Amino acid sequence: MNLYSRKQYTKFALFLLAAVIVGVSLWYSSRIVNKIREEERQKVRIWSEAIQKKAKLVLYNRRLFEQLRNEEQKKIDLWYEATSFLINAQETDNLTFVSKILQDNTTIPIIITDSKGEIINTANLEPGKLKDKKYLNTELNLMKKAHEPLVINYFGNEKQYLYYRDSKIFRELQHTLDDLVNSFISETVISSASVPLIYTDGSMKKVIAFGNIDSTEIKDPVLLDKRIKLMAEQNEPIFIKLGGDLEVNYIFYEDSFLLTQLKFYPYLMLISVGIFLIVSYILFSTFRNAEQNQVWVGMAKETAHQLGTPLSSLMAWMDLLKMKGVEETTLQELGKDLGRLQTITDRFSKIGSKPELANEDVLASVESIVDYLKPRVSRKVSFTISNLLTPGEDKSLLNRPLFEWVVENLCKNAVDAMNGEGQINIELKNKAGQIRIDITDTGKGIPKGQHKTVFEPGFTTKKRGWGLGLSLCKRIIENYHGGSIFVRRSEPGKGATFRIVLKST
Repeated sequence: MNLYSRKQYTKFALFLLAAVIVGVSLWYSSRIVNKIREEERQKVRIWSEAIQKKAKLVLYNRRLFEQLRNEEQKKIDLWYEATSFLINAQETDNLTFVSKILQDNTTIPIIITDSKGEIINTANLEPGKLKDKKYLNTELNLMKKAHEPLVINYFGNEKQYLYYRDSKIFRELQHTLDDLVNSFISETVISSASVPLIYTDGSMKKVIAFGNIDSTEIKDPVLLDKRIKLMAEQNEPIFIKLGGDLEVNYIFYEDSFLLTQLKFYPYLMLISVGIFLIVSYILFSTFRNAEQNQVWVGMAKETAHQLGTPLSSLMAWMDLLKMKGVEETTLQELGKDLGRLQTITDRFSKIGSKPELANEDVLASVESIVDYLKPRVSRKVSFTISNLLTPGEDKSLLNRPLFEWVVENLCKNAVDAMNGEGQINIELKNKAGQIRIDITDTGKGIPKGQHKTVFEPGFTTKKRGWGLGLSLCKRIIENYHGGSIFVRRSEPGKGATFRIVLKST
């Protein structure tokens, strides 16, 4: 297993481990949230039962109050009949019982006026203020607002009007009942609730009270209706029966804000941790790559330095061989190899520094490296160059030694892929201001899943390879020349085509 494959398997194992940790964290967090939700629902149920019990108490008091109201109304009706009878009574009538009825009314305030509105008689008003016209008029106005007057007919068409209002005791009971209802709404329903709720009438449109909710939602009918529907979907509304104007009421509620936060907290936590890990990984990779680059640059420069000494020595030996009359052809080939060593030394010495680019003939560079490789590879490997470049657009800004290194590396890989026997075709053409160089072999090909990974450092199919050749090729083309290099097409058993794209000048 090569270095790149081991790295990939390690990453995959770490990813699986992270997925397991995330899954367990989400499961455990979800379990805690469900437990808290159930406890909150239990509290809401207990709270709901308490509301129902207090609502029954309020309803009982309201019914009792209505009974008192009816009894008081009966008293005023009886008092009215007695007064009418007394006014129209004959001398022979027994008025003892009627007088007793009139005397027994000691609680209900009454004012009798004539047809012109002048006060004739009063009952159960404050004794010390009976001569105060302002007080009497105020009481009369209150009575007119409270009830319709009762008409008393006497002496033909003459009429008197009987005005009245609820007794002081009844009014105090009314005030007490109102306080009880308001207390039920504000304290029991709203203040004691730990969850967002809306208290409405039977139409579910009019809000009587609300708690733990932004008032802007209550004021907006559309938002209010939407919120009530969401609450009804989440929890069944509590039915409240108080009687009277509040005969049917509803309490809508939903999960508390704290519980809602707890639902999303695990995901927010995982996202935060994920962002932190990604940023940490990027920073670590950047520092690691920078460190690796420094190591590679140092190794390359040291290699160039080490090659310099034997290279100088070999050049001296070349001069010695010339003096001894060695065959010229042999000396020429030896000179080519020495020149090649000099080029390689120059390449290594330039790694890590910004290369100098010149406007070079791309075809000439390709032909130069092919001419060098032909006599140094198997005779069973044939090279062909198809030049489709348009004159005037066949040049590009190149660092020739580095560019030729890329072409040489691709051709050597092709020879290895064909096991020293096959065809290598290099096609050069223009398109949209670009020079495209396709290097095609008839070797064993590259699986589709490895078209991108072949350029990763450490990826190799050779037993003794380091997996750095294609990685350096990609760096030279993309970082130094602003171009691109990729596997254009390849299938196992059908060879491979690598494409280099450069900007034409």
